[in-house]
Amino acid sequence: MPNAREPVLVPVPIMELRPTQITVGMREVRAKRSHWRQIEGDKEGAFLGKHMIPVILGPKRRPYVIDHHHLARALHDEGVEHVLVTVIANLSKLEKDAFWVVLDNRSWMHPYDENGRRRDYREIPKSVAGLLDDPFRSLAGELRRAGGYAKDTTPFSEFLWADFLRRRLKRKDVEQDFDTALKDAVELAKSMDANYLPGWCGPVPDE
Repeated sequence: MPNAREPVLVPVPIMELRPTQITVGMREVRAKRSHWRQIEGDKEGAFLGKHMIPVILGPKRRPYVIDHHHLARALHDEGVEHVLVTVIANLSKLEKDAFWVVLDNRSWMHPYDENGRRRDYREIPKSVAGLLDDPFRSLAGELRRAGGYAKDTTPFSEFLWADFLRRRLKRKDVEQDFDTALKDAVELAKSMDANYLPGWCGPVPDE
């Protein structure tokens, strides 16, 4: 990924942002909404300036979000109409199919649904308002904050953890008793079954 980023100082309508994934963790979205409400009105602009949304310019120069989907959805749900973006790459000259091939190759997209199944890029929502809830993504995010694993630069690392948890816990248990599910997730995260995942920090057995 290029280091140089080009900030776009002209606000971009939030409804013009195109996601590059299908799901978010709505529990995390709600937390970000709560945080936004606590920001005093005269400090909102400074917050948005410090939290610019990284995008790739795609066909028709549409801005495709490659990070901060939760924040973008939270701001949308709070009625924010414009955000500032940072352009990571300009791929606007590519045809649509070629554009998505590049995004896939660069790990700039994650076309998996709320059940962990890979979908065609055409099923990715056209706006952040269409992002679906994946409770295991929320669980994976909370697991990291609880010390279950370390923050890692691997693209979509929290989705990898979400998929790991999805295979071992029941969705209804996560939705009905999140705190208990988190305790179970912490135990799973320390197990050797998870040692292939980015940021794993479980005990290393003696040779």
